[in-house]
Amino acid sequence: MSKGNAKAKQVKGKMKETIGKAVGNRSLKREGRAEMLGGKAQEMAEKAAHRARKAMGH
Repeated sequence: MSKGNAKAKQVKGKMKETIGKAVGNRSLKREGRAEMLGGKAQEMAEKAAHRARKAMGH
């Protein structure tokens, strides 16, 4: 996965969370929150991998 995909996942999750909150759909709100957090975790993993590759000289 790429950093761009992780950001897109975060944005999509935030939209779902906001819509769920606006219409009172707790399930959609939770789903969006989980997707947003998953995107953040994915982004952090990509950054860590990048730092590791950089440290190894690649």
